[in-house]
Amino acid sequence: MAELNIKQWVETDAGRIPRVATELTAVDRWGAFSARWGIGRMDYRVTPGLYAVGEPDADSHVLVTANYKLTFDTLRAALDGLDAWTMVLDTRGINVWCAAGKGTFGTDEVVSRIKHTRLGEIVKHRRLLLPQLGATGVAAREVKRRSGFAVTFGPVRAADIKPFLEAGMVATREMRRVAFSLPDRLVLVPLEMMQGLKYLGMALALFLVLSGITPDGYSAAAVRGAGLAIMANLLLAYVAGTVLFPILLPWLPGRAFASKGFTLGLAMLVFSFGAGRMGSGYLEMLAWALIVPVVVSFSAMNFTGASTFTSLSGVRKEMRVAVPLQIAGAIAGLALWIVARFT
Repeated sequence: MAELNIKQWVETDAGRIPRVATELTAVDRWGAFSARWGIGRMDYRVTPGLYAVGEPDADSHVLVTANYKLTFDTLRAALDGLDAWTMVLDTRGINVWCAAGKGTFGTDEVVSRIKHTRLGEIVKHRRLLLPQLGATGVAAREVKRRSGFAVTFGPVRAADIKPFLEAGMVATREMRRVAFSLPDRLVLVPLEMMQGLKYLGMALALFLVLSGITPDGYSAAAVRGAGLAIMANLLLAYVAGTVLFPILLPWLPGRAFASKGFTLGLAMLVFSFGAGRMGSGYLEMLAWALIVPVVVSFSAMNFTGASTFTSLSGVRKEMRVAVPLQIAGAIAGLALWIVARFT
């Protein structure tokens, strides 16, 4: 759990509620940077419960969020100058969008958290303000039936909460839209790169070991000779899938991320062929023609959970079709590459 450095408390009929600051500290910003790069990512969470911002009272709004600290910090910073309660759900350290898809930002957790925080004893009204991106996981009618609290879905971005409240909780069209612009996509790159590094390392090690196979036996010289091309091809495919893909996402043809990634992989083959890294024989060239697009395609699919281009049902359907094909392509490519070592 990430520490919040609580120094003040608000007394209520349900007990003391911790008050959090709206100004982020250097520690908060460093924690966010580290989480973006995958350092302690799954432990970057706050304790679920109720928190106070400013000087809330029984009539103050109750805003619901996830316990991923980056999400929580974004919300509290956006509430600067407001008096409000924030009810933090136990999403296991996952952001609102992904947690809604996984079911942890869901109806049961909302109802349970209302009960555990004794929210009904703290506020007079029966209203909850939830982020729009959590709508897929929460059945508003069911929350109302089981808890008595009515759910209103607020804007997509925390930065729009103040204008939303000032307008009487009426959202403009822009408040409901997710642009998923280039900066939004680029911010996902560091984590995706770091998460896959160990698998890239394992693939590099496997290919380097197998590259020593020759018709005359095992040769260290063959490893040295093939090593540069192997590393270049695999690194190119990995960078294409984790960096170039989110940059080029809107312009790549197709709808499925797997097919978009495969198309980008084919483009990378042209680059590798022009640089002379596809090998000398037809079998080795065919092997890389399978491996590179598959690696890019598989890496690209990691962005499905963070993109507004996809839906949960669409992702599941895509995985059922794409993953078996990717596995088959990878196995076929590796088999052809090994056979090529004997020719």
